[in-house]
Amino acid sequence: MKILSAEQLKEADEVTLKTEGISSTRLMERAASLVFNEIHTRLEGADINIKIFCGIGNNGGDGLVVARLLHKYGYKVEVYVVNYSDKRSDDFLVNYDRYKKESHTWPELIKREEDFPEISPGDFVVDAIFGIGLNRPAEGWLAKLLLHINESGAFCLAVDMPSGLFPDKVPAEDTAVIKANYTLTFQTPKLVFFLPQSMKYAGEVQVLDIGLDRGYLKEVQAMAQLIGKREARHLYKPRDKNSHKGDYGHTLVVGGSYGKIGSIVLSAKSTLRAGAGLCSVFVPKCGYEILQSSFPEAMVITDENDKELTNIKTDLEPDVICFGMGAGKSSNTVKAFKNLLGRIKNPMLIDADGLNMLSENNELLGLLPKNSVLTPHPKELERLIGKWNDDFEKIHKIEKFTKKYKIILVLKGAHSFVFSGKHIYINNSGNSGMATAGSGDVLSGIIAGLMSQKYEPLVAAILGVYLHGLAGDICAEESGYEALISGDISDNLGKAFLALMKDEKK
Repeated sequence: MKILSAEQLKEADEVTLKTEGISSTRLMERAASLVFNEIHTRLEGADINIKIFCGIGNNGGDGLVVARLLHKYGYKVEVYVVNYSDKRSDDFLVNYDRYKKESHTWPELIKREEDFPEISPGDFVVDAIFGIGLNRPAEGWLAKLLLHINESGAFCLAVDMPSGLFPDKVPAEDTAVIKANYTLTFQTPKLVFFLPQSMKYAGEVQVLDIGLDRGYLKEVQAMAQLIGKREARHLYKPRDKNSHKGDYGHTLVVGGSYGKIGSIVLSAKSTLRAGAGLCSVFVPKCGYEILQSSFPEAMVITDENDKELTNIKTDLEPDVICFGMGAGKSSNTVKAFKNLLGRIKNPMLIDADGLNMLSENNELLGLLPKNSVLTPHPKELERLIGKWNDDFEKIHKIEKFTKKYKIILVLKGAHSFVFSGKHIYINNSGNSGMATAGSGDVLSGIIAGLMSQKYEPLVAAILGVYLHGLAGDICAEESGYEALISGDISDNLGKAFLALMKDEKK
C-alpha cells in the first residue's frame, strides 16, 4: 500500500473532484460517512456519551458529518467547535448548517480554557480538530485542550490524523498532540504513524478507502510502501515440483566466538526454515560440537583458532554468505572479514558484529558487494551513519548512505524499514513480544535463506522481514508476548509461509 504525502493527497482530492465531477462537500460526505460506519459498527447503538471536537477547517467538517449521522441514529452526541481562528473552510460552514438543521441543536463554541467541557473516562471522544493540514504546533488554550482530552481517560478516535501531529515532521517533546486510541485515516497511511518518535500518537490505525482517483493513485510516486500480507504474497515464488535441494541455493553462515555460538545456531537454522537447500556454517573450533549436536542439518567448517575467527577459507562456493552474528571485533576477526570482503562478489547479508566492524573500520564499507543487505538495530545504525536529530533526518541519512555504498539496509524496529537507496518499504507484521534476544539473528538467517533461493536481495529483505514478523505474530497468538523467544520465531516459519498463502475467510 502506498504511503503519500499531505501534498499528494491534496492533489488526489483535486483530481478526484475533477474526474468525477463532484463537489468537495460531496467527497467530504463520502469520507466522513465511512468514519460513521466504523463507529456505528463498533458501538452498535450503545448508550454512551459521544463528544466530538471539531476544528474549523475540513477536518472539522468531517467531524460535523459524523456528528449529524450519529445523531440521526439516536446516539447521545455533543459537538464542540474549537474556535482557534476567525477563518472557516467552505465545507465546514456547509456541514455546520446541516448539523444545526438536522439535529435541531447548536454546537458549543470553545475559544478559551473556561469553555472546556468535562470529559469522563467512560466517554467516547472523536478528534476532528486539525487533520493533516497542521503546519505549526498548538499553543495557549488550544494546546491545553489537547492535553485536557488526553488526561480525561476517555477513549479517543482520531479522524485522519491525531490533532497536533504533523504529517511531515516529528513534534517536539513538549508539543501538545492528541494520543488517540484509534485512528481512522483516509485513503493511505501517513508516514508518521510508523516512525518510532511519533507512532505512539496514532494508536491502532485503520485505512478507509474513500475512493480517490484510481489513475492518480496508481501513477503517483509514493513516499514509501507499506508491506502487508497482500504485498508480501506477490513477492513469494512458488516451488517447482520437479526440483532438488541444489535448486534452492547454498547459504554459508559465518560468525561466532567463544560463548557466542548460539546466535549462529539461530541464524543457520533460519536459513533452512526459510527454504535454502543447503546450509554450511563457518565458526571457531569451539562451536563445532555445539552445531553438530544442535543442528545436524548443517555442514560445519571450523577456523584454525579455537575461540575466534582468524582465517575464513573454504572450498565452498555458496550462493550467499551471512556474516557477523556473535563474531566479536578482535583485530584478527576484522582482518579475516576484510580478506573475505576482498574475495566475495555476490551480495552478502551482514549483521551484528559485522556491522560494528564496518562502523569502526570505514574503509571496509567500500569493499561491500553491490546489493548487500545490512540489518542494523537503531544503535548499530547510529554507529554506521552518525547521530540524528529526529526520524526524518535519520531517513535522509540512511538514503544517502544506501545510495553511496549501493546497498540495502533493514532498520529493525516495531515497524522495520527497508531502504534500497531509491525506495522505502515499511513492514506491518510483528509484535512487541519479538523484542527478545536472538530475534535479529533469526531475521538475518531468513533473509539470507531467501537470497540463496535467487530472490533479489531487495525482495528477500522485504519478504524476509514480513515473514519474520508474521511468524512472531503466530507465536504470540499461541504463547503470548512475554513467553516468546527467538527460537520460536524460527520454528514457526513454516506456519508463516502457510498463513501467507492462505486466503482470508470472507
